[in-house]
Amino acid sequence: QLQLVESGGGLVQAGASLRLSCDASGRTLSRYTMGWFRQAPGKEREFVATISWDEGTTYYADSVKGRFTASRDNAKNSVHLQMNSLKPEDTAVYYCAAHRIPYRSAGLKGVADFGSWGQGTQVTVSS
Repeated sequence: QLQLVESGGGLVQAGASLRLSCDASGRTLSRYTMGWFRQAPGKEREFVATISWDEGTTYYADSVKGRFTASRDNAKNSVHLQMNSLKPEDTAVYYCAAHRIPYRSAGLKGVADFGSWGQGTQVTVSS
């Protein structure tokens, strides 16, 4: 059973940076495309970024492109999301997730494509 635990969230001012981490246990992440999603109060969970199992491909939501960077360290069984130039509209609970099936394309970015989820970490950006 794959377990994911996010960390690194917090309260920051607009323009600041945060680095989220997602540590896995129970199964190696190296075969799975990983994703980051977020959910603001009253809104649906939305795609933020994916990074392919071989680190070769990343996709980003238009709203975060150029500001957020997804990375992974398969040796440490972890993934990260570097968030720069944060805006108040980035405020949300951020979740990491692993694809249901190994070796799938990072282009599969829907919530239903992911089978394992962390508990989330709160990111709050004040103006």
